[in-house]
Amino acid sequence: MRTDYAEVFQSDEAVDKYERVVYAPETYSTAVSGRQRAFLRRLVRREFTARRPVQHDFACGTGRAIKLLHGVVRAAHGYDVSAQMLAKAQEAGVYAKLHQVDGDGPVPEPATVDGPALVTVFRLLLNAPKDVRDRAIAFAAKILPEADSGLLVVENHGNRSSLRHLRHRSNRANQWFAELHHAEVEQLLARHGFEVVERRGFALCPAGAYRREWLRPVARRADDLAARSGRLSGVATDVLYVARRIPK
Repeated sequence: MRTDYAEVFQSDEAVDKYERVVYAPETYSTAVSGRQRAFLRRLVRREFTARRPVQHDFACGTGRAIKLLHGVVRAAHGYDVSAQMLAKAQEAGVYAKLHQVDGDGPVPEPATVDGPALVTVFRLLLNAPKDVRDRAIAFAAKILPEADSGLLVVENHGNRSSLRHLRHRSNRANQWFAELHHAEVEQLLARHGFEVVERRGFALCPAGAYRREWLRPVARRADDLAARSGRLSGVATDVLYVARRIPK
């Protein structure tokens, strides 16, 4: 696990690589993002019937999770420690108010608590140290003080129970190869008064399957089918957890 997570995306080069390489067309991450978009938009329409929510995206980066929900939320706010990431989001035309926050110290204050709210935390938990994970969920708890305040959605893009785990021995020296078990995510959420109400997986195949041109269509089809229900989320590589505050 990296201990310098907050500093990694402070350079323009790192930010540019994130957009051009990680989320290039036909990549694993782009395919996962498309499935997540469909799921999240259905989730918002299903759960927020009386009034559309305000989205608060913690560690928003270049605004990918915000863009997934354009048009189905009432407003959006993105929070990140990296000025470079926020500048890239602004350049990309993300429809949100963007806020630079400190990497340590007191838990940041949300821009508004005008509910209902949807808090999203994507691609942070896996590689971040424990204090950063807790900081993110503590931030969500400020926005979602009650069970009826809205929903929290967090991503684990390295589920330990997936096929990706088969590579853990060969990646022991790789700082970017981390794993999180479902129980670890659930325990993190529970520490801040949240319970998981739904879990959905968006890729059974590891990222390597998408790098092989002959295998990519098969992997994409299998993952599209698996993402249609939550039954295979236990062994999926990339997982979203939908959580709500535990009723008091």
